[in-house]
Amino acid sequence: MVADGMEAGFGRFGSGQKVRRIEDEALLSGTGRFTDDFSLPGQAHCVFLRSPHAHARVTGIDTAAALAMPGVLAVITGAELTEAGVKPLGVALPFKRPDGSPLAAPPRTILATDMVRFAGEAVAAIIAESPGQARDAAEAVEVGYEELPAVIGLARASAPGAPLVWPAATGNVVAETHYGDTAAAEAAFARAAHSVSLDIVNQRLAPASMEPRMALAEFDAASGRITLRLSSQMPSGARDTLAKEILGIDPAQVRVLVGDVGGGFGMKTGLYPEDGVVAFAARKLGRPVKWAATRLEDFLSATHGRDTESRAELALDAEGKVLALRVKTLADMGAYQRASGVAIQLMIGPWVSTSIYDITTIDLRFTALLTNTTPTAPYRGAGRPEAIYLIERLMDAAARKMGMDPAELRRRNMIRPEQMPYTNAMGQTYDSGSFARILDEGLKAADWGSFPARFDASGTRGRLRGRGIATFLEWTGGNVFEERVTVAVKGEGEIEVYATTQAMGQGIATSYAQLAVDVFGVPIEQIKVVLGDSDRGSGFGSAGSRSLFTAGSAIKVASDRAVDTAKDLAAEALEAAAADLEYRDAVISVAGTDRRIGLYDLAARQPEGRILVDISHSVSGPTWPNGCHICEVEVDPDTGEVEVLSYVSANDAGRVVNPLIVEGQIVGGALQGIGQALSELVAYDPENGQPLSASFMDYGMPRADLAHGYVTQLDQSIPCRTNPLGVKGVGELGTIGATPAVVSAIADALARAGQEAAALRLQMPLTPPRVWAALQGAAG
Repeated sequence: MVADGMEAGFGRFGSGQKVRRIEDEALLSGTGRFTDDFSLPGQAHCVFLRSPHAHARVTGIDTAAALAMPGVLAVITGAELTEAGVKPLGVALPFKRPDGSPLAAPPRTILATDMVRFAGEAVAAIIAESPGQARDAAEAVEVGYEELPAVIGLARASAPGAPLVWPAATGNVVAETHYGDTAAAEAAFARAAHSVSLDIVNQRLAPASMEPRMALAEFDAASGRITLRLSSQMPSGARDTLAKEILGIDPAQVRVLVGDVGGGFGMKTGLYPEDGVVAFAARKLGRPVKWAATRLEDFLSATHGRDTESRAELALDAEGKVLALRVKTLADMGAYQRASGVAIQLMIGPWVSTSIYDITTIDLRFTALLTNTTPTAPYRGAGRPEAIYLIERLMDAAARKMGMDPAELRRRNMIRPEQMPYTNAMGQTYDSGSFARILDEGLKAADWGSFPARFDASGTRGRLRGRGIATFLEWTGGNVFEERVTVAVKGEGEIEVYATTQAMGQGIATSYAQLAVDVFGVPIEQIKVVLGDSDRGSGFGSAGSRSLFTAGSAIKVASDRAVDTAKDLAAEALEAAAADLEYRDAVISVAGTDRRIGLYDLAARQPEGRILVDISHSVSGPTWPNGCHICEVEVDPDTGEVEVLSYVSANDAGRVVNPLIVEGQIVGGALQGIGQALSELVAYDPENGQPLSASFMDYGMPRADLAHGYVTQLDQSIPCRTNPLGVKGVGELGTIGATPAVVSAIADALARAGQEAAALRLQMPLTPPRVWAALQGAAG
């Protein structure tokens, strides 16, 4: 046992260090275990038959031919599930419709019964001995459909006399929220020296995680328990939804296990109908049942993100101080409502609508609508990218109208450090932030003042150059601030940390291990991080960039408590007062003597061979990371091709546990935001609701070579005040900043080329044809 861990190098693996991810060895060597890597003896396979129509009445389902085919074990329909007492998924939220009536949304049965409401909705599940047999049998199931008019797109859904997705949702309105003071905003606009208005679309996106959805269910007849393996961000939430909402059983009768997760991005925050069907089938057949989604199925039926259309307006005085913000947004919920999807567009996004700016007068109206499309739900950033995109586009439009540097206009409106803690117009309190400082860091890193020379150099090559800036913040935490963790010091020389958050590629196991190294002073190899077992503990899971500041804080507290517990136990073993003991690098000693005992030796002496601490710990509020992101682009005027030449960001991330991971999160997130700006779009045929972008041949995923010149700076001088670590969530920061920065850069290039009107009308994705059209003055 080494007495001085810092000299031995343990400090190189504590917080603040660029420690390589401990998760990567298994992933790179091919020994990672994703859901599809698990198989159980005797397992059957599930395939779903999906509706080819966006809106139709189901007149009958004939399963006889399919049931007679080789290897087929069952064909499950919605009618059978209803008869068995399986309940539909509900939406219990306090939002109201414009007339004050409760939220109106169709209940979603996990297999369609009398109606299908989007192309790709599952109408039957075929269970067979092999996937091939199940696919063959699916083609033999005969479904009768009476096709109905489909309503696609927000304009059609909100039009008078539009077909209704759900009869109770008149006007296709699910719910509506209003924030602020309409009269005060009108007065502000009336006295404003300047005002700008924009029509802005945040297009529909597909999260497109590397690993599609998977489910493997097993039923134990002796105990009556269901074990469900999933690719999920929220094991406890999936358990509770399956037990309480679908099967109507005690959550103790369900165990959810999650191994490696190949990306979540919000898409895997809840239980899907298919997961419930797989669990039901395993219980019905008394044998394991597995389902592996195809990429097509994920495009059709995994939740999508964004999909809002807004009219946004800004009023300013003669010096550029914002007097009021006015927004009217329509949000497409798809055919069914995920509770999170409604909350994101009607509440969470609006929370950051004024961003880092001291704007006290607002008039915001958000309306959620039904359409015959795949439901929308969380996607990386979840409402905050939409809101930040609006205010940043408005800031740029105002700066150009006033002939002011866009950075200077932003500076004039920023909340000052002495105003902290600051409560914005939506009632959200920012605990910390020095926004002008982060702006200055970003401008310096981007060499803002030398842009004219770079502009001229691009011109000599026949290219149009533009620059865009986004200064912004984001809210993190999901407003769930409690997290349960266990820390177990084991006699065999290992410290196990369990948390109810979930790894999905973001590197939290490494960060958790580093926090444990800080306290215990042992090699990081002796820290084992365990996640993804609902039997081990219940918690909210990983979403909203909450994992580190909630669970990480709990791990720090639990680790400190484990050391204190060890000192109490060592006091008896060493026949000394606990106050006289010192702990250092897994050794407890009596101060000033050579009497000592090793931490693991002490644990081995305990009745269970371990020292266990099981706690629930709460932080006092969300975190508010913020940044200044600056992008420069070149546009080929002959083709409309856009090249992102540089992407510079200065980021207030609070205290940083692992700079390597944080930088990776910001850069990776930025690339996703660039993808929305330039290429990604989920499209439907507006007449019949058929998906037009349900494969990677048609959906424009961002590529690694899409952007160059990343410079990522982290400012750690402004710690968060709501958690003991001082950290701020950063998993979505890059995504939020990139979209407005890139679009603003392209708009700047167009405006400098004499197409100011077209620059104002730009709508994502800014594909070459759209940019070329804008250069001809025909954008939009």
